[in-house]
Amino acid sequence: MRLSRWSALLLALPLPAAHALDLMQAWQAAREHDPRMAMAQASLEAGRTQREQASALWRPSVSVGGGAGVRSLESDTKGAYFAAPGMTPSRHVTFKTSIDNGTATQWNVTARQPLIHGERSAQSEQLTLGADAAEVEWLGARQELMLQVVESYFQLVVAERRQALLRRQLEAVERALAEAKDRYAAGDLPILDTHEATARARTLQAQLVAAESEREVAQAALADATGLESAQLDPLPPSAAVLPQAPLEPLAHWQEAALAANPLLRLAQARVEIAHKEVEKYRAAADATVELVAQAGRDYVSGDGDYGSASVNQTQHVIGVQINVPLYTGGYRSAKLQEALKLEDRARAELEWMRQQVGQQVRAAWLAVQTAHARVTALEEAVTASEARLDATRLGHEVGDRTTLDLLNAENDLDAARLALLQARTEVLQNRLKLQALAGRLDEERLAAVDAALQR
Repeated sequence: MRLSRWSALLLALPLPAAHALDLMQAWQAAREHDPRMAMAQASLEAGRTQREQASALWRPSVSVGGGAGVRSLESDTKGAYFAAPGMTPSRHVTFKTSIDNGTATQWNVTARQPLIHGERSAQSEQLTLGADAAEVEWLGARQELMLQVVESYFQLVVAERRQALLRRQLEAVERALAEAKDRYAAGDLPILDTHEATARARTLQAQLVAAESEREVAQAALADATGLESAQLDPLPPSAAVLPQAPLEPLAHWQEAALAANPLLRLAQARVEIAHKEVEKYRAAADATVELVAQAGRDYVSGDGDYGSASVNQTQHVIGVQINVPLYTGGYRSAKLQEALKLEDRARAELEWMRQQVGQQVRAAWLAVQTAHARVTALEEAVTASEARLDATRLGHEVGDRTTLDLLNAENDLDAARLALLQARTEVLQNRLKLQALAGRLDEERLAAVDAALQR
């Protein structure tokens, strides 16, 4: 396609090679700087610990206890049998021990190994699902940040181009205004041309102020995401080769891929499964539990009492199986079960709503990519037609067949067409990445493919 010298210059917007910032550099800077990525990484690391927690629920637990204090003890044993070397055995013997405010110490070591525990089983599966959800959430956060960096990057590209076009247009209008004033003074043009050029110049000045503000906002957004200085933010515009060479897969293919791998859907599905395990946990809370228990301990009390000085020393060692059967919790378990059931219903409803939202987003992104070729081609033709119109209008203005307003309108239409073409090219690249993200496929390799479509 033939482009004029001005069109080629404005579409290229050559940037100093030493300071040009490509898309991959912007992403790498944002990945290291943006606090949202740090938050996502911390959440991922926290989520991974849930796998260890799930395993720990089935390992033995060991506890040590002990204490000391003041204790009073009265014991009365009747009907005992007593035998000692050299003495005649006695029956119906009574043993009494009395200690008032004696010194007491005790310690014990207890080990428990769960064998059958429905509540722990559901909790363990729940923790594993939570770890899986954390990884999916990190993937979604990474893709979201990648898309936001791309959006901020291209917003700055478009804002800089708009500012450059308006500045060039204002310079042209000011030249036309000066020419109109000179020709009016010479009697070659009516005062109307001077007024028209003056009005257009003031309008462009206002638009340029707004464009400069827009560029500053876009630059600040990209600087905040990447942590780079404003002087380092010199983005590259997309080249003419932004349209995909291979045909786009059918919509059904992308919808199926999104249902299987979209991070938001996977996260919603994980939340449904976690909510279901919460239901199972409270249902299992009414079941019997079986634990292997081993315990060793010692109780010692010494002091004075009704029969003089005395001491009691008890040492025990126990190993066996312990069965616990919950009978009544005051309605707490039933209430928590009803709450868990309702929360599961909510999680399922959220999953269905999310499927609808993702389906609509996939359709919109797919249609945007699908129609990109026709749109970009039409805008390229519009630029060519606007250039031809400007050449004809400029010639007519020189011979007096066209007014200054006609010339300014033609220049404005050409600039608008060039800007629309640039925006269309950036939207092609963004929608391509958005479609990949909706299908859960957006990664640095695909971002690099978009980076390769930038002008250098």
